[in-house]
Amino acid sequence: MSQDSSSFSNSSTWQPDDPGVLRLPSGRLVRGRGLRRPLPEGGTTPHLGLYLLGKPPPEVPWDARWLRWPDFRLPSDRDAARTLLREAWQRAADERVEVACGGGRGRTGTALACVAVLDGVPAAEAVAFVRAHYDRHAVETPWQRRYVQRFTP
Repeated sequence: MSQDSSSFSNSSTWQPDDPGVLRLPSGRLVRGRGLRRPLPEGGTTPHLGLYLLGKPPPEVPWDARWLRWPDFRLPSDRDAARTLLREAWQRAADERVEVACGGGRGRTGTALACVAVLDGVPAAEAVAFVRAHYDRHAVETPWQRRYVQRFTP
């Protein structure tokens, strides 16, 4: 699933005002996205995509990871989730990382809140942080909120 990302863009990270980009307290930038919508205009593609779906995502020409995560639910494998979310956070230091599900709110918001915890946001504040800086409807269910509150780095 990999291709040389230099063919996509010269910028190594997102721009803070790019659609869907969340700026973490450390300054890392992570893009959240709904896969039912087309890529944002401008043609900038990720170096790494973390796709949170109940079935495998379509092939993409960049490095991609799939985490089985059914709609409105929690990740099927919590250990794999922690590993993949940590990889996304680490790579966001100097690469374009996107986290996406079907609509870009519930699963994506939950994952972004967990990435924010990895970045130092207290777990009890991570949902509010993502709602304030990414999407006010992010993290859709009570069990997704609890998952974030219990998420530990």
